[in-house]
Amino acid sequence: MRQAFRITCGAAALVLAGCSVQVQNKTPDQFQANPDIGMYPIKATLTHGAMVSQPIFLYDVGGGQKIPLKPDATGTHWSAMVPVKCQSSFPLQYLAVWRLQGMATKQKLFPAQPIHVTLNPPPLTKQATIDTSGRPKKGAWRGGVSYEFATASNAQITSAHIEAVGKSREDRLAAKRVRIETSFPLDVPCDSPTSVKLASRTRKARVNLVIDTSLPGKLATWTTTVTFQPKPSA
Repeated sequence: MRQAFRITCGAAALVLAGCSVQVQNKTPDQFQANPDIGMYPIKATLTHGAMVSQPIFLYDVGGGQKIPLKPDATGTHWSAMVPVKCQSSFPLQYLAVWRLQGMATKQKLFPAQPIHVTLNPPPLTKQATIDTSGRPKKGAWRGGVSYEFATASNAQITSAHIEAVGKSREDRLAAKRVRIETSFPLDVPCDSPTSVKLASRTRKARVNLVIDTSLPGKLATWTTTVTFQPKPSA
């Protein structure tokens, strides 16, 4: 995504180089989504000709807000932090504002259309343990597996089922003794942990919980290995 965009302030060849501005995007084309912080760094370089007067301003306007970028001591490298929550990507577009010597203020978008930065979703729960130390209630030990979606404002777990972790007789019996007690579809609000409830008729069991979601890609189907066992004695 390292693209350069050039503008000029006049048609005359004599002044073309001196009044031009160049912005080059230095932001990576993707980040690992970070729901805890929800802030992502954007970076660009800006160069200008001799006829361009200070001060120069550079903004990110891709997301509908006007977020100012700050230059370093050289005035070449610009950066800012962009707040993004519950999205799988965010648009990025720079607005440069400057003055020419003896002329009016100029401004220009770089590029003409926004580019998009992808936010890769963090993995869901891979392993979960449900404590079976106490007495069973209504013939079963119960607990939940928590899931949290960081890159979608509204998501659902559409269905789920239990699978054996292996092909042994013990594994197959364990899968038959664990049931899902949650009704589907299950709404999962962004950044709000939501549990799928399970119940086991045996104190010790190890099974795979397979969920189907409304999300695309690798999160469309997810497997969590769930272990039912007593908590170790202190």
